[in-house]
Amino acid sequence: MSENRKDQHIKYALEHKSPYNSFDEIELIHCSLPDIDLAEVDLTTHFAGRDFTYPFYINAMTGGSAKGKEINFKLAQVAAACGLLFVTGSYSAALKNPEDDSYPDKKDFPQLLLGTNIGIDKPVAAGKQAIAALDPLFLQVHVNLMQELLMPEGERQFKHWKDNLTAYVREISLPVILKEVGFGMDIRTMQTAYDLGIRTVDLSGRGGTSFAYIENRRAGKRSYLDNWGQSTLQALINAQPMRDKLEILVSGGVRNPLDMVKALVLGARAVGLSRTMLELVEEYPVEQVIDIVNSWKEDLRLIMCALNCRTIKELRQVPYLLYGRLREAQRQKIE
Repeated sequence: MSENRKDQHIKYALEHKSPYNSFDEIELIHCSLPDIDLAEVDLTTHFAGRDFTYPFYINAMTGGSAKGKEINFKLAQVAAACGLLFVTGSYSAALKNPEDDSYPDKKDFPQLLLGTNIGIDKPVAAGKQAIAALDPLFLQVHVNLMQELLMPEGERQFKHWKDNLTAYVREISLPVILKEVGFGMDIRTMQTAYDLGIRTVDLSGRGGTSFAYIENRRAGKRSYLDNWGQSTLQALINAQPMRDKLEILVSGGVRNPLDMVKALVLGARAVGLSRTMLELVEEYPVEQVIDIVNSWKEDLRLIMCALNCRTIKELRQVPYLLYGRLREAQRQKIE
């Protein structure tokens, strides 16, 4: 029997190492004489209609296979123990197979802060079905145009996507987040999403999991498109004119608390981690992953203290330097 497509995604996601990470091209300016004590630092952030205790979360990854179930169960354990938000992978697999039990059940994790995910190609009825099954805090609607184009079995009709998004906004009572899958959401898309009623986006840029690479490995061609899209921080810098209109979330290549803070300095409300969490639960026992993730909370506080910031909002005032591609791109206006 051929390998499950979702399992192929996991295998190639772990195999791929991005040749470039934009987080390495920003330097934060240290403060030598802070006005605060470490204990005063508050990590609370707000998006999608509620406060979250920590400004990072476990982002959408997998589902639809036995391997996906194993990973999701571990991730749910970590999220529940650490008080983190956990967003499931796309619920599309469960729509095709009603017997699919690869998504976490809140009966097993009653304290779990749970979001779920659906593809924008799916009609709003599918989103409602996902919500009824998982009882999430919000619904992520993902856009994955290049992935679909590269998949042999991918979608080829896209004109209805905006109509679907409009229906999601109008008919879903929960907050709806529009999420890229690693190609970097451009500011024109953000403005269109805003005009359609979206108020929270995850711009998810290049630098982490590359679905172009994954689909090219599956199909055995078009490797020249492996690095398609805008890097995470390039997309975030381009999004600056929208950050007072939209709640901007960031994912794609986030490796550690310093990367998280860099994104928060540039205006992100919170930061999602996928590949980093996948590597952790694949390499270490769950108890050790919980210890690592809890240590990140303290690391965030000490970095914020070193920047003289009590709150996430104050991080927006931190001065920084850009290097390399980010510095060069900042000189060019993209509309």
